[in-house]
Amino acid sequence: MIPYKLEDVKKASGQNLFNVVSLFAGGGGSSTGYRLAGGRVLAINEFIEAAQDAYARNYPDTHIFKEDVRQLTGDMILEKIGIPKGELDILDGSPPCASFSTAGKREKGWGIEKKYSDKVQRVDDLFYEFARILKEVQPKVFIAENVKGLTMGAAANLLGSEQFDLFGEDDGIYHTLTKCGYRVRYKVLNAKNYGVAQSRERTIFIGIRNDLKGEITYPKPSHTIITSYEACKGVVNSEKDILEATHKEGIVKGYVVQMKEGETGDMYAPKGYFGLQRISRNEPCPTICQRQGNKGACLIHWSEDRELTVPELTRLMSFPDDYYLGEKYTQRCERLGRAVPPLLMKSIASHVYETILKNL
Repeated sequence: MIPYKLEDVKKASGQNLFNVVSLFAGGGGSSTGYRLAGGRVLAINEFIEAAQDAYARNYPDTHIFKEDVRQLTGDMILEKIGIPKGELDILDGSPPCASFSTAGKREKGWGIEKKYSDKVQRVDDLFYEFARILKEVQPKVFIAENVKGLTMGAAANLLGSEQFDLFGEDDGIYHTLTKCGYRVRYKVLNAKNYGVAQSRERTIFIGIRNDLKGEITYPKPSHTIITSYEACKGVVNSEKDILEATHKEGIVKGYVVQMKEGETGDMYAPKGYFGLQRISRNEPCPTICQRQGNKGACLIHWSEDRELTVPELTRLMSFPDDYYLGEKYTQRCERLGRAVPPLLMKSIASHVYETILKNL
């Protein structure tokens, strides 16, 4: 993995090959990927203030719709970006996914308002808000991202598929998207196969508007897998970075000092210690979660008795080295843990441009 800076992102975006509006944009992971692929991000929507601030610090020229997506309309977007309905190239969206994650409570928490970052809201219905705006804006293509858990267990019934036609069930996410006027596919991709030094599986939806030609395919996996050690070569950690990532004396510290590469906390804790893991230097990093930085359920450096630092996490998520993520340690970890790895989205966006948009 070759380290890069924000200046490289802005230079790539200057190609202006296609344009994008991104919903649920977070701190800018998917947006960075679109820019690296030569795209121009015209506007985004983000509800969380800390994420808005991080995004604005990195991309000050991009308009941010700060309202809850439920109050946002397609007309508001089209008026701001100055593009007629049907002419936007890509509508992007990563609806919050905690309700479907295999690491969470899943269906036990469906339909309930709960804490999400610094807000309290219901998040399991937000894919339908994405579909509403999709119908109102009618972009040529849409790309949406969610956790692998959306395809598993009870969540798979909410997701739906082409096979559900056999049973007349058509109110799931898949059919809601198709009824907006699109041919739709979804597939689980692992970021480690697309230049990211992290095993991170995500469900990627791609849709093409029915009146346009094109076949939905996905980028081929790379044959080169990048290890955690390779990704973190040359990372410069300040004294503050190390201090923030160091555990204080206590029960967690006691587990950390015993753990060997690849081991998890539940090998030492009597009742298990969910999420505590010492990563292996010769493999991609395990999935980085938003809880990283809480000194309990976190990823530990392969040889040092501490959490991964923010500069190391930045590399392992494939962000630019100089990307601004916030002032507080926990907020910076959260921005990374909730993000789409930029190099994963770069691969997807480049593929969509070459196989669909370029030919329209």
